[in-house]
Amino acid sequence: MQITQKPVALTGGFDNDHARGMLIAATGVLVLSFDALLIRLADSSAWNVVFWRGWLTCLATLLLSLCLRRRQSWPQSAALWAIAIATGVAYGINTCLFVFSISHTSAANTVVILASSPLFAALFSRIFLGERVQRRTMISILVSLAGVLLVFAGSGDGGDSWQGDLAALTLAVGMGAMFTLLRRLPGLPRLPLIALSGAVAGLISWPLAEPLSLAPASYGWLALMGLVQIPLATLLIWTAPKYMPSAEVSLFMLIETVLGPVWVWLALGETTSVFTLVGGAAILGAIGTNTWVALRQSRKRYG
Repeated sequence: MQITQKPVALTGGFDNDHARGMLIAATGVLVLSFDALLIRLADSSAWNVVFWRGWLTCLATLLLSLCLRRRQSWPQSAALWAIAIATGVAYGINTCLFVFSISHTSAANTVVILASSPLFAALFSRIFLGERVQRRTMISILVSLAGVLLVFAGSGDGGDSWQGDLAALTLAVGMGAMFTLLRRLPGLPRLPLIALSGAVAGLISWPLAEPLSLAPASYGWLALMGLVQIPLATLLIWTAPKYMPSAEVSLFMLIETVLGPVWVWLALGETTSVFTLVGGAAILGAIGTNTWVALRQSRKRYG
């Protein structure tokens, strides 16, 4: 199976495109950081949330894709079409894993465990793309992984929280693989893939959901999530690998690790363990240091 699309340059350097990628990734994850709060406010079962989130995201991105169809590039071979479809399906499954995790463990545990995704992205990028991970990024990833281990240490409280933690870890592996693929094939059409992922999530949840049993207020929160927040955040995050290595895009996902529990705490008063606070502080320090060093390198190199 031959893939003719050329990958982006994998030099590991830092330039204006890299800075653009950092801004896109940071903005996308900032929007995404409200995800856990909106799921809590929807106040429904995990499968109801996945159903409405998936189909509304599909509707919003499909309509936008039709409006912008002349600007989009489409796969030029059967191999690229297969990869595009596989990417959409995989992200739909990831959506189910995220909502399942949020529903079976604390929001803080879910987003902090997702901090391990840069480690997997770096590993996959090295193996499949031959992309060198800079030392500053690898140090940040290792510090973040230590934060994840702290969260695991604080979640051994019995019950079913381990199921949500395991789902989050599985999602972290999937996210690392997906960012690597998007880095390798930057021309894949983002909007149609997001629409497909929403349809997949909606179809998976359909047999287990009761979509017409929600309280009226729940539909409002789900509409905000599915029509605005998720499409915007996903489009931005999926665009970032065009401009920067997949490991660094995954590293920016850690913004959600810190802000996600903050929004839930401010709005709903959900408590956060000391382990999660310490782990989150380590992660925030790691990503902040990595970004600061990267910007300094950029100023020195380009004046």
